[in-house]
Amino acid sequence: MEISVVVPCFDESEVIDVFHETVLAALEPTGADFELCYVDDGSRDATVDRLRELARADVRVRYTSFSRNFGKEAAMLAGMRMARGAAVVLMDADLQHPPELLPRMLELHQHGYDQVVAQRDRSGEGAVRKAFSRTYYRLVRRFMDVEVVDGAGDFRLLSRRAVEAVLTLPESNRFSKGLFSWIGFDTVSFRYENVERAAGASKWGGRRLLNYGIDGLLSFNSRPLRLAIHTGLWLFLSAFAYALWIVANALLDGVDTPGYATLITAIVGLSGVQLATLGVIGEYVGRIYHESKRRPHYVVRETERDAGRRAGAGRSTARAGRP
Repeated sequence: MEISVVVPCFDESEVIDVFHETVLAALEPTGADFELCYVDDGSRDATVDRLRELARADVRVRYTSFSRNFGKEAAMLAGMRMARGAAVVLMDADLQHPPELLPRMLELHQHGYDQVVAQRDRSGEGAVRKAFSRTYYRLVRRFMDVEVVDGAGDFRLLSRRAVEAVLTLPESNRFSKGLFSWIGFDTVSFRYENVERAAGASKWGGRRLLNYGIDGLLSFNSRPLRLAIHTGLWLFLSAFAYALWIVANALLDGVDTPGYATLITAIVGLSGVQLATLGVIGEYVGRIYHESKRRPHYVVRETERDAGRRAGAGRSTARAGRP
């Protein structure tokens, strides 16, 4: 196979047929050999049923179905593991990643680039979400040890050696945007206009996006721990200066009765800093604990080979029952 298109799916039964037809219409005119690798991430609707039908109708379709929802990061990892192409394209099934851009990505890959990134603009997004996104990426550029570009998501083409490099990374807490940047290689990007979902609702609500952003910040730097140290030192120096001021004031003007408000403010402020610092440390310790268990990233319930065996067994049984 020359090209593998990896498509994570979660409750995409409403749009999967349209997506499949659109990808075929985009790739067939190029004359390239390709396969479509769908990963059902424990969908609750009829997504896996539609994937079975697509696999039966087209030998270029392969799929893997998880035993439950393990998340998009696990689905992308499974897709890259099952992909056999010299180039691998990662894209979503909701048509927010336009299949019409695939020929352009292949053309840029033929110029020698190991990563071709389709970078969306933020047209059509709400003002609040756009402001939060821009603020987050400014923080990312300042604090993370890798470069993550605003609008550069999972919609990208990877060469075989780039895919193999990603697959050698064993960590369980995966943040693919950072991993793609970390492996390096020659990269080119181009912008495209933001597209709305073809059907259904987004699976990425505010809380999930916030947790994903925190994962990204913690996955590629230890600066929050260093920030906790700096904050502690700053508070220590502030407290020491305040103590010197109290001593000097007592020597000059006599001892004053300590203020209740000042005492409570200091206790509450210092307690808050301590709890926040413990939270940061606990987050890193939790990640170490999670990594040390070495659990698999996902559990597979079914693949197209399993569906083919069941269909073959059904036909054999039907033939055996005839007189």
